[in-house]
Amino acid sequence: MLLKKRRISKKEVDLVFKRGRSVSSALLTFKFVSSNHPTPARTSFIAPKSVAKDAAKRNSLRRLGYSALEKYMSQFPSGAIGVFLFKKVPSSNLEIENEIKSILHKIN
Repeated sequence: MLLKKRRISKKEVDLVFKRGRSVSSALLTFKFVSSNHPTPARTSFIAPKSVAKDAAKRNSLRRLGYSALEKYMSQFPSGAIGVFLFKKVPSSNLEIENEIKSILHKIN
């Protein structure tokens, strides 16, 4: 699981939705705001009700996302804050990792 200090707050989520750019893939959408600060990148996952009606399923999707993201946090641009939005339920954790890799290639 990703450390809490590497995740963003609700206020920052609002900022990302208002001012951020977005990159999409088949499974995820990544909305982000870049800055020139030398702070580590911070991200969060959102699983809307349109993807999974059950709260337990949405929470497990977020946990899967955080566990897949841990490997790739060092590849995010310094100072970036962003939000991953699930578009549909993934079939495996490997699918989430592949989507994160493809999004990273698009933003770098």
